[in-house]
Amino acid sequence: MPMKLAHPFRLALPAALSLLFAACASTSSAQITATTQSQPPAGGLAELVDAAEIPFERFTLENGLTTIIHTDRKAPIVGVTVYYRVGSKHEPRGRTGFAHLFEHLMFVGSENVENYDAPLLAAGSTGPNGSTYYDRTNYVETVPTGALDLALFMESDRMGYLLGAVTQEKLDNQRAVVQNEKRQGDNQPYGLVRYLQAEGLLPVGHPYRHSTIGSMADLEAATLQDVRDWFRNNYAPNNVVLVLAGDIDAETARPMVERWFGAIPRGPEVEPVQAGPETLREAKELTVTDQVPFPALFQFWTSPGLNHPDAVPLRVGMDILGGLQSSRLDNALVRGAELAVGVSASASAFEQLGFLETRVNLKDGTSPEDARAALERETARLVAEGPTLAELERAKTQLVADAIARLEQVGGFGGKGFILAEGELYSDDPAFYRRELEQIVGLTPADVQQAMQRWLSRPAYTLWVVPGERTLDGATLGGWGDEDTTAPPLPDARAPVDVTRTGAPRSQPPVISAGDLTFPQVQRATLSNGIEVLIAQRPSVPKVSLALTINAGTAADAPGRIGLHETMVDLLTEGTATKSALDIAILQEQLGSTLRARAGIDSDTITLETLTTNLAPSLALMADVVRNPAFRDDDVARVREQRLAAVAQELASPAGLASRAYMPLIYGADHPYANSGSSGDTQAIAGLVPADLATAHRVWFRPDLATIIAVGDVSLAELVPALESAFGDWAAPETPAPTTTTDRPAPEPQPRLVVIDRPNSPSSFLLMGRATPLFGHVEGSEPILLATEVLGGGFLSRLNQDLRETKGWTYGIGSSIPVAKGQRMLQIGTQVQADRTADSIRAILAQVAAFPQERPVDPAEYQRATEGNILGLPNELETNGQVLGALLTSRRLGRNLDYQAQLPAIYGAIDPAMINDAAREYLGPHNMTIVVVGDRAVIDAQLETLAMPITYLEAEDL
Repeated sequence: MPMKLAHPFRLALPAALSLLFAACASTSSAQITATTQSQPPAGGLAELVDAAEIPFERFTLENGLTTIIHTDRKAPIVGVTVYYRVGSKHEPRGRTGFAHLFEHLMFVGSENVENYDAPLLAAGSTGPNGSTYYDRTNYVETVPTGALDLALFMESDRMGYLLGAVTQEKLDNQRAVVQNEKRQGDNQPYGLVRYLQAEGLLPVGHPYRHSTIGSMADLEAATLQDVRDWFRNNYAPNNVVLVLAGDIDAETARPMVERWFGAIPRGPEVEPVQAGPETLREAKELTVTDQVPFPALFQFWTSPGLNHPDAVPLRVGMDILGGLQSSRLDNALVRGAELAVGVSASASAFEQLGFLETRVNLKDGTSPEDARAALERETARLVAEGPTLAELERAKTQLVADAIARLEQVGGFGGKGFILAEGELYSDDPAFYRRELEQIVGLTPADVQQAMQRWLSRPAYTLWVVPGERTLDGATLGGWGDEDTTAPPLPDARAPVDVTRTGAPRSQPPVISAGDLTFPQVQRATLSNGIEVLIAQRPSVPKVSLALTINAGTAADAPGRIGLHETMVDLLTEGTATKSALDIAILQEQLGSTLRARAGIDSDTITLETLTTNLAPSLALMADVVRNPAFRDDDVARVREQRLAAVAQELASPAGLASRAYMPLIYGADHPYANSGSSGDTQAIAGLVPADLATAHRVWFRPDLATIIAVGDVSLAELVPALESAFGDWAAPETPAPTTTTDRPAPEPQPRLVVIDRPNSPSSFLLMGRATPLFGHVEGSEPILLATEVLGGGFLSRLNQDLRETKGWTYGIGSSIPVAKGQRMLQIGTQVQADRTADSIRAILAQVAAFPQERPVDPAEYQRATEGNILGLPNELETNGQVLGALLTSRRLGRNLDYQAQLPAIYGAIDPAMINDAAREYLGPHNMTIVVVGDRAVIDAQLETLAMPITYLEAEDL
């Protein structure tokens, strides 16, 4: 569901690296150079950069509003992206978190718009969203072309006509929502690292030191006068970049922008702040205990801002160190000495500084001294010697291929509007992305080495997070840093403020129909061995997204072997009869391809995303991985440890604990879906040997259980011969194809309250629901799904409006009936502040009970669920990945492949009574299973007031 984001990673093009667990393989570090020289790197990067062009026009209104227009007619949609030149670095002492809190207030209505989300969602927009980070605040939505006028009206209304609608009640509510957002983040394993990183690197008062989410005390201190001052000082058109990308041109857009924004007066310029990278006088080290599954070692440095010449070579260098699948750290610590279950290295660049980070998740039994020595040895070796040419070319290819992929999306976070806006805001050049790509292509090993020598040779800040009791309180972290000593006294947070309108009322413009939905034509073919092939040709970008599915999934695991199938699928990319895991990683990077293998509940999916020019060799690699996995002893041992680490991570996570308990309660312990909410059973995984995995692969991976679906820049005539070459001689065994037993019914639902203790949890995780009578796709079931959407399927749903927007007890809540071939379940999930655990359960059950007996679907809900969904279908099919996902779901459920094209007629035939009837039959509060993960010291007395029998489970028994 759409949420207002507090601190998303910067997604500048190429993407900044986040904390990723790299894939694993078994080759010593000494083998890297020899292996990488064995094949030439993929060429043509300069041509690919040319393909990444985003043409634009730019104009500026008299009030200073900068507008950028990019035309892309592939779909009747327009991405609307608005960037304000103000972020958390502009916050004064005592008001940390305020920029983000204000962002939330921008969604609660303006003087002429009662609710910002409702009109846009009714018009078929994506869920309007926003985010705040150090340097900026942004707002995004992608709308049907006919709703662009509406979107511009609404963006202009909150830019110029907000303050008359912001009340103390709204401020208090959104303050509570943000505080719950902070609790939710803090409640995760390693959730306090985000604070400790900046506090260890930067002095008190540095604009990038305090977190974007802020401290609890500062959030509590924010006043309505602060809101008015912040708006007047920062939210003026001369501090804004507006980008319209998609089915629009400058000639059409300019009068629309002038109409809605032209009368908004210029305001003061945002005052620049002094903020740059800092060098520690000497190395620093801190060890903290926390409720984490395994020790994690971090090393941090500051680095220059994104406009600095070293920003790009540092990003590439950190990629080579710990971002690529073939990275130095992976090879030395995961594949080589096997000291770690996961490693990463990243460089994140902001406007005035950046952060460099390495991370090692220690394998059970690893000496911390050995892990640290290995990390520092590999870092020092890369700094001293620089990368090989082959490593550099692979990193370049991956980054450019990623840039090509981003061209599919016109709006949202990371799309073309996002890219152009960040270039204009931070670098005075919307085409800055192009300069970055050209710099990447031109990098030499010496460029990377010299940049890393300049920045990683400085003293590092080392942070250890080790298992134990959480001793730090996230509520006190994230602020200025001197609150206990020199912070000035704060004014009364509830002092009355005169709230008056800014201007005369304005009328909302109508939405113009965009015409009928066009779903890509799906062509069919059959390979010589009987594999069905489906293809939707879409030439918008020179890439292909392809998936091979096997009818198996985790449902194939026998009782007592839970985790076997998923471990087997994990090992597909860890080595074949002729290639090591490192060989596979290197070949992907050379080709600009991404190959992933995943076991779902009903099927296994091997996905390939590749540049069209490299489709044939990428398919050859995919076929080798699917058909010839080696299951070598060393690879199995390593992946087995990673799978056990994944289980440990689930047992430390509130969501993981809830899911591991919930699924067996819903389906019964021996049902094939019972363990679909977990990474497996520890004992079963620990006992796996290569023969077990080879047998599972031989039984389930066969062409008569396979389907191939492709979407992208390739024709059927081009694709089929390439698939024949890769898969055509794959023969099915003579034995009958196996089947799973997912058609078994779940036990009859029964009411129960199950509690799992997780001490020191500032939030409680709730998961509740029951099995429904639905099996797979049932013709005529759409009213049931729409009723679930009304209840909890979006930002405007009843549950979210009640628990988040009215009560402020959660950051978000949702309900769904997840897709499955077998029996499907109703599921409601949320994380609520701990002192409102029982109240939240009561509120959820009350909302469920009221629908439809006391509160039938109202006209606005009905319109959003039917007409709004119809208008929004083009947004759901914008990218190749979205179309591929739709086809995979239709194929999995056995419904027509053009199901999305049929939805307008299906939704149009649904009346309110059908939605009410579905809610009455499927969504009532009866026989609900409720799982609560929280601190029993806080929640036990609350839960007793529910007058429900309670069962207590221990985390270690899940």
